[in-house]
Amino acid sequence: MELKKYKLGELLELQRGYDLTSSQMKGGDVAVAGSNGIIGYHDVERGNHPCITVGRSGSIGKVHYYDQSVWAHNTALYVKDFKSNNPKYLYYFLKNLHLDELFGNGSSVVPSLDRKVVHAMVVPFNKDRDQQDKIANLLSCIDRKIALNRAINRNLEALAKQLYDYWFVQFDFPDETGKPYKSSGGKMVWNEKLKRNIPQNWECVKIQEIAKTYSGGTPTSSKLEYYENGTIPWINSGELNNAYITSTSNFITELGLKESSAKLYPRNTILVALYGATAGKVSFLTFEACSNQAVCGVMLENPLMVNYTRFYLSNLLDYYILLSSGSARDNISQDTIKNTWFIKPDNVILNAFDQICQKTTQLIVANQIEIDNLTMQRDELLPLLMNGQITVNSDL
Repeated sequence: MELKKYKLGELLELQRGYDLTSSQMKGGDVAVAGSNGIIGYHDVERGNHPCITVGRSGSIGKVHYYDQSVWAHNTALYVKDFKSNNPKYLYYFLKNLHLDELFGNGSSVVPSLDRKVVHAMVVPFNKDRDQQDKIANLLSCIDRKIALNRAINRNLEALAKQLYDYWFVQFDFPDETGKPYKSSGGKMVWNEKLKRNIPQNWECVKIQEIAKTYSGGTPTSSKLEYYENGTIPWINSGELNNAYITSTSNFITELGLKESSAKLYPRNTILVALYGATAGKVSFLTFEACSNQAVCGVMLENPLMVNYTRFYLSNLLDYYILLSSGSARDNISQDTIKNTWFIKPDNVILNAFDQICQKTTQLIVANQIEIDNLTMQRDELLPLLMNGQITVNSDL
């Protein structure tokens, strides 16, 4: 179906948001929507409900949808008039325009997004409200399922973290009678290396005594044969914002792996970001992959220790940042990780913790893989639906 073209200003009206400093925000239940999402909360609403925002300065062109009370911030434009179109459809339509790529990337021509420039854009558009409703409903269903999976995973991870803290920070793991160890008078002994008390019969070792570690590498970027049609997953430090890595969009070739210092990590490797914005972040790798030099892989000799070690290292984020060096960015060395003192519980407790965490991990990974697949499906459908190449019918 070929769509008629319109000026964007004929389809919606954009309005600049309103000034509000952080000191003026009164912490109510109204979300303050900036260029890249919620930046605070206020007690007064200024914007449509629902509200669509487009980044005006800062994260230029980023599109967000809010089904709640909103104060549209002056760093964003918001859709003041939907002009009888389905608001959710307009949100997906604006997302498909990729305004962040058109006007972002530090463009000197458009340092901030001018609504008049956006209004003048000529774009194909489906004005059939029935089709708009069907398309918006289909894409919304996918997004709702993605959001639900993410919420489930956050809760599962929080439960596992709570159990870790109870057992290994407070040392109230179950003793032989099932009672909390420390609270029930379990014997604690002073450890000179850690300068603290730990349970009797637990050891203190360095990471290098229980695990192999190595960092990655980057093949020469000028050589296409190191990247083109690559099949080896190649993780960068930015991906460690995710606690579980189940997929990547970066790949290198066998030759690229051979000609660089990158090495393959086996599945179930713990990854630690060495520098950059994610320095100290820890992730669980669910497939065989390599990484760039900003990532260190920690491979445990005892598989029972993987879940415990992931939480242990995650708790050291502030410590690693404190030890980091580098004036421009945080910088953690592989030696810092290797020489980290590590509390090693007895195998009975490790086994009990691992059995619980394995079930949690399996659920989280399955949900994350479904998120990856749904995200890919949505992103493939979006341009086809918005450009009229396919329509929503009983099969779609």
